Amino acid sequence: MNKGVLYALGAYFLWGLFPLYWKNLQGVPPVEILSHRIVWSLLFLLGFLAVKRHWGWLRPALGNRKIVLTSLLTAVLLGSNWLVYIWGVNTGHIVETSLGYFINPLVSVMLGVVFLHEALRRGQWLAIGLATLGVLYLTVSVGALPWISLFLAFSFGFYGLIRKTAVVNSQEGLTLEMGWLVIPAAGYLLYLQGQGAAAFAHDGLPTTFLLAFAGVATAVPLLLFAAGARLIPLATIGFLQYVAPTLQFLIGVFVYGEVFTPERMVGFSIIWLALILYSAEGIVFSRRQSRLANSVGACR
Repeated sequence: MNKGVLYALGAYFLWGLFPLYWKNLQGVPPVEILSHRIVWSLLFLLGFLAVKRHWGWLRPALGNRKIVLTSLLTAVLLGSNWLVYIWGVNTGHIVETSLGYFINPLVSVMLGVVFLHEALRRGQWLAIGLATLGVLYLTVSVGALPWISLFLAFSFGFYGLIRKTAVVNSQEGLTLEMGWLVIPAAGYLLYLQGQGAAAFAHDGLPTTFLLAFAGVATAVPLLLFAAGARLIPLATIGFLQYVAPTLQFLIGVFVYGEVFTPERMVGFSIIWLALILYSAEGIVFSRRQSRLANSVGACR
């Protein structure tokens, strides 16, 4: 198997197992989990950069006003996304969080149309329309807007949109983002320690280890994804990205016994149909373009 596929598959597989990780910290408040995730992620990334001796980018980045402000905005989007995801998992909404990452690719396509004026093909429009219909059906049948799913999809969609135009790569960008978030996160953790209310070092060795290891659990999939994305086509990435929400969905239903009503089944099925259409259309278009390029090359 292609090395890039293995890297990307490893990243999505680890992301798919995240509900199992956060559920083991269910007794810890989500904000405290998030704060540890930020602090330990930054320490891991700084250690990684130190091993690689990759510091040359930092001074020019900090001297660039656009990069600094962009990283602040993406930090807020990423931090809020992580917080809602952790809260959703630990309050019995794993299925709804998985829906957010199922519809995220279609949200990203829509944001590209609105903000980057990208043109969509007919099949892509149909896929977005079907996904919208699925969300509307879930809203009407359940009687409430699936806000967790929509928040996760749109916050990560806007994060990807802004990062797409950034001049720093994923590892450098994440380091800057954690740098912004680490001050309030570390301050909050010190406050909890001072109040004697912290879980770290007080709620047993397993909890302490999982909180400290959150940085590794966060950074490793991102590094695998960055390595894989450089080696394989975007179409392959688009197909593999459904591994994570599929695993999350299966964990929610079959491991933690979350309710999956007939109404949810219909709504999810409409959205899954939209994703199948979107993926199939992309594959067909990619192959058509490849054949066209090969025929043009043969004529030269």
